[in-house]
Amino acid sequence: MERTPPHPEVSEFDLQQVLEALVDPVRRSIVTQLDAAGHDLACGTFDMPVSKSTATHHFKVLREAGLIRQYYVGTSRMNALRRTEMDHAFPGLLDALTSRQAVGP
Repeated sequence: MERTPPHPEVSEFDLQQVLEALVDPVRRSIVTQLDAAGHDLACGTFDMPVSKSTATHHFKVLREAGLIRQYYVGTSRMNALRRTEMDHAFPGLLDALTSRQAVGP
């Protein structure tokens, strides 16, 4: 049995689905934590104020939207931000989301 869950191809990315995935603050936090880390992270390493089952749901929503890729290393489910693919499909979207610059008047 294949342990790697299915992921959409870049040609299947849907802007509405991506934006709906990013509307939730927990999911935005997952994306920004992955971006800040600069490397793949295991599910259990994220700082999230939700239960494990709720976190699993958030990861699934992000994966199905194409924002993250999930794979296993041993028993750990790893998460990778699909920045290159997202930048190709929706240029500037992740930059706007993960910008650390303060917006001033």
